[in-house]
Amino acid sequence: MTAQLIDGKKIAAQVREEVRLGVQSRMERGLRAPGLAVVLVGEDPASQVYVGNKRKACEQAGIISLSYDLPADTTQKSLEKLVDELNENPEVDGILVQLPLPDHLDDDPILVKIRPDKDVDGFHPFNVGRLVQRRPELRPCTPAGIITLLDSVGTPYKGQHAVIVGASNIVGRPMAMELLMKGATVTVTHRFTQNLPGYIAEGDIVIAAAGKPGLVKGEWIKEGATVIDVGINRTEEGKLIGDVEFAVATERAAYITPVPGGVGPMTIATLLQNTLFAANELHED
Repeated sequence: MTAQLIDGKKIAAQVREEVRLGVQSRMERGLRAPGLAVVLVGEDPASQVYVGNKRKACEQAGIISLSYDLPADTTQKSLEKLVDELNENPEVDGILVQLPLPDHLDDDPILVKIRPDKDVDGFHPFNVGRLVQRRPELRPCTPAGIITLLDSVGTPYKGQHAVIVGASNIVGRPMAMELLMKGATVTVTHRFTQNLPGYIAEGDIVIAAAGKPGLVKGEWIKEGATVIDVGINRTEEGKLIGDVEFAVATERAAYITPVPGGVGPMTIATLLQNTLFAANELHED
């Protein structure tokens, strides 16, 4: 068996086109274009690349990208003040504060200060709570994007055992809630889990999101499983690799995402979906 690649770039492009058409429909009805405020503090190179990609995607979809590039020595008080102002700006449907923040800033009170109806990252406790209660509105972007990828290959969730590697607040925990809503039986593994190979070997769906290159050995993958690799790790040679031992896993899995070109593009596409949803469903023009 050789796994079929799940092309995240292609699927993300389809989602972005759907968002573009949705924005166009709004404007044809005389409504304003959705607005996304993107806040970048400091000059972290990786963050600058991520933010640049998000702003470019907004422009292509017709979403107004409002840029707030702040110096690295920005104070906690001034950043919180900016979030307060964006919360009250009626032309801002979504607020994104790029992480990580400089060490002297505490991101928890910043993220909680973002109004839940403008929390397009889906990190606010209110939005996570709605997901837990099976009444989601703004969903965490990476897990929601993974569901789109799984849906694209007709994944049968009911009766399937989904194994998640990694229990972060950003991916692992909300991913478990997404899969439970779909009817899968879910196991979440983490750094204290014993016999990780045994759990992974039982997974009909495996989501690897630990941020450790090659942690999941290809030989552990169940024959015919669907494998989603969230990890993005750079080797000493500068090559990007995932958390899954890709070459061996492709000989056992039915479907697998590549790194890069798998989950990453879907995260940005889902961010655009959330922004349009907030404009259409949560805000009055």
